Amino acid sequence: MTAGTGDARYRTGLRSEWLAAMALRLRGYRILDKRWKSASGEIDLVAVRGRRLAFIEVKHRSGTTDEEAAAAVGDAQRRRTRRAAELWVARHRAYREYEIAFHLVLVAPRRWPRIIEDGL
Repeated sequence: MTAGTGDARYRTGLRSEWLAAMALRLRGYRILDKRWKSASGEIDLVAVRGRRLAFIEVKHRSGTTDEEAAAAVGDAQRRRTRRAAELWVARHRAYREYEIAFHLVLVAPRRWPRIIEDGL
């Protein structure tokens, strides 16, 4: 991989997360955190709507179906995301009593992001 390729992937990731955040906001979510990192893993977005706290994985795929993009999230990544979510809640005590959800947002070129609630 060349340095330019890594930079392009990073920018694509940022753009995808921005689009995902916009789509979530239009559905009434408030974004609480972006690219939150812990020793257990990274959470792309943390959002809240009402009393529901959502931990969101954003996947950008070009030239694949939604099903193929969703399949890109493996069991190990799901476990890391859930462990990281536990740490996020432990550090943000105000959200301890909220319902927890894990969403997947699929982003593809020339398409509006698809939000799959409880898809992670």
